[in-house]
Amino acid sequence: MDYVTLNNGVEMPVLGYGTYQTPSRITERCVADALRVGYRSIDTAQCYGNEQEVGLACRKSGIPREELFITTKLWACHGYQDTLRSIDGSLKKIGMDYIDLLLIHEPTGNVHEIYRAMETAYQDGKLRAIGISNFLEERYLDLVNHCKVIPAVNQVETHVFRQQKKLRELEIQIGTKHESWSPLACSKNGIFTNPALLKIAENHGKTTAQAALRFLSQQGIVVIPKSTHIERMKENFESLDFDLEADEMRELEQLEMGRSLFGWW
Repeated sequence: MDYVTLNNGVEMPVLGYGTYQTPSRITERCVADALRVGYRSIDTAQCYGNEQEVGLACRKSGIPREELFITTKLWACHGYQDTLRSIDGSLKKIGMDYIDLLLIHEPTGNVHEIYRAMETAYQDGKLRAIGISNFLEERYLDLVNHCKVIPAVNQVETHVFRQQKKLRELEIQIGTKHESWSPLACSKNGIFTNPALLKIAENHGKTTAQAALRFLSQQGIVVIPKSTHIERMKENFESLDFDLEADEMRELEQLEMGRSLFGWW
């Protein structure tokens, strides 16, 4: 497994398993499968409604806690005190003494006070790292100018069709790692039949999904592909064992569309 080092020295796997829109009734099985495949980073969120099942699968796996990296995200918080309560609620649902990475899910509510509460929980050892999600340039810079602890991670829609170069350049300057949600674009825009991806994948004996994921991870972008099928989990997990050539990277850079495929953020 490859890792990136966050701005506080914590190591985070560059490839994780996402649980967005995974129903709680199958989440435990899916996460257990992902852990058996080899994933050690699991991404959940309060609004996914499956934190409890993620925690259960992780605890039942027998994998030492220190080998796991658990991310969750706050939802519907408004200020300092309710955020502290919300963090404790996630810890209780996941059933662990600490969360590896906690993110503000979106820039709503009193972001400065929400983040201040996260800084408190971080200092208290409840969180190993803190960050944000869906903060584009303006909101990201606003938070950075008001916080004490620079966000370790910013999780944003990022894939071959929306590469977030400007935002990533800012994050590199400030010290925030970029993480991609929907690295396979939720199968939109014909990603799996894209001629450039098909050709490059064939060059390496890989699938288009693996080529699309490697385009991101090779740049140090953390990716969290999601699948409920163990065969796809394995396919995604095997996207780190090859490298794209410089000319292939340049060719995929040309797929940039400059807009969201989801009509938000």
